[in-house]
Amino acid sequence: MKKYRFALILPFLMLGACSDFLDVQPEGSVTDEQYFTNDQQAIDAITALYIPIHWEETFGRDLFWEQGAACDIVWGRTRGYNTLATLAYTGDEGPLRWNFEAFYTIISRSNWVVQKLLNKQQKVALTAIETRSLGEAYFMRGMGHFYMAYRYGTDKQGVPFVRYEDFPEGYDQSIPTQQPSVIDNYKYIIDDMDQAIKYLPRFEAYGEEDRGRAHQAAAVAYKAKVYAYWATWDQTQWNNVISMVNLLEKDYGRNLAKTFAEVFSSDFADFWNAEYLWSIPSTGGAKGGGSEFPGVVLENKGWGKYNGWGQNKPSYDIYELMLKDGPGNDRLVRSILEYNQEFEFWGEKRRFFSTSDIESGFMINKYMDPFKHANPVENGYVCSNGDWPTVRVNFPIIRFAEMLLFRAEAYLMTNRAEEAKADLNRIRVRSQLTPLAATPTMAELYHERRCELAFEFTDHLYDLKRWQRSPNAVIKELAVKELNSRPRIRKYADRANPKSTFEVTYYSDYANKGSYKEHMIVFPYPSEQITKSNGKLKQNEGYK
Repeated sequence: MKKYRFALILPFLMLGACSDFLDVQPEGSVTDEQYFTNDQQAIDAITALYIPIHWEETFGRDLFWEQGAACDIVWGRTRGYNTLATLAYTGDEGPLRWNFEAFYTIISRSNWVVQKLLNKQQKVALTAIETRSLGEAYFMRGMGHFYMAYRYGTDKQGVPFVRYEDFPEGYDQSIPTQQPSVIDNYKYIIDDMDQAIKYLPRFEAYGEEDRGRAHQAAAVAYKAKVYAYWATWDQTQWNNVISMVNLLEKDYGRNLAKTFAEVFSSDFADFWNAEYLWSIPSTGGAKGGGSEFPGVVLENKGWGKYNGWGQNKPSYDIYELMLKDGPGNDRLVRSILEYNQEFEFWGEKRRFFSTSDIESGFMINKYMDPFKHANPVENGYVCSNGDWPTVRVNFPIIRFAEMLLFRAEAYLMTNRAEEAKADLNRIRVRSQLTPLAATPTMAELYHERRCELAFEFTDHLYDLKRWQRSPNAVIKELAVKELNSRPRIRKYADRANPKSTFEVTYYSDYANKGSYKEHMIVFPYPSEQITKSNGKLKQNEGYK
């Protein structure tokens, strides 16, 4: 398919991904000096930066396992790293090791591209493709750095990072310097996003074949998120959050999509709506690609129709919270499938029930639109390879609703509650929920952020961790309560009967959750990384 060629064909390259991204050049024995002699080489090098965000180790699945330590989801199937859900972190849990390596792969590959293109720029003018590629490399370096910085860095100790271009004689491949604090890391990330904005086009300048690439508004959105996390250590950063979201709205024309469902639509016409900021454009059919998460959360074996994996299921706790906005409300129905709820699957209407694996009583519904079609594999909605169950959806990583929620939080933290109410009500009205009448507090922010962004890669667990440190007593109390609670589920008398009776009880797996301690705001470094560093990488405080 020619339409959205970059967005939809890019994921397939990961099937042939190799350890050295220079191997994307077909000549075989390519050296650094031979690279960036033409536009195709620049495109190939940038493709290698995007590949890891499609991996199972990142936004395909494994970055989500840690959410088991909050109360929005339960894993649904027993895994070998329950310590992620019980707050007994070791740093050596498979998902932590895998995404640590993946994001540092992005950083190192991006570093190489930035260095080479800057060196070339000193000698000759870059082509339009090379200029864009330089912006993409800055963006991807900043993005990869961001996911390492907040997950491992504190005000007392940052994460390893160097910029290759800071070495005039070339980077010597030594172990990257561990920054003094995460604030130093955040400053580097902001600088990279500023450079990305300088070299990248606006999204609207892309043709159909290049939609899905980094663009200016995506870089501004990451700046907003960096400043919000930076505010964990410096409350003055909330003003920068407001400025960035204002910029997205006024200069880049970002807004909410007309409906909540449009954000998760399987119609190509809905992919690039006003709410889009940064995503993994995905598709199905014989040549599917993108994030496999929609198939990961589908009922195990998909009621005999498809190889769903049955992992990561909604808890009763998040269902109960969404229900406070009224039974059958649009956001609840579109986010969660509950017993006896009617939905379309494989071209047929069904009533939901679940007989697979460890019981929850619910299933994530946000990404189910592609599965509603008749013959969804043949018609390109669902991937024919059930071991890589991607579907046609513009899988969101950052969307404008999250930006509004960050701005609302910033307003509340800077004593501008009425302005916060306006942002919160925009989100509520879009989902046909009753607008807030009273002046909101951080309790309303907690409700809206948790309900609106449920089951997305926006890191609800880290929201709880940063709120646990907040000077605001309301949000701190809510965060501490959830961090120290176990998730509940519905247990049905007859799991195969959509109308069965049930009882509410605790999830049966990983029942030995410990108490949250303040040092758990970050993860411990994998032991193998400590060993490889020859002592240069210091373990985070509170961990052995």
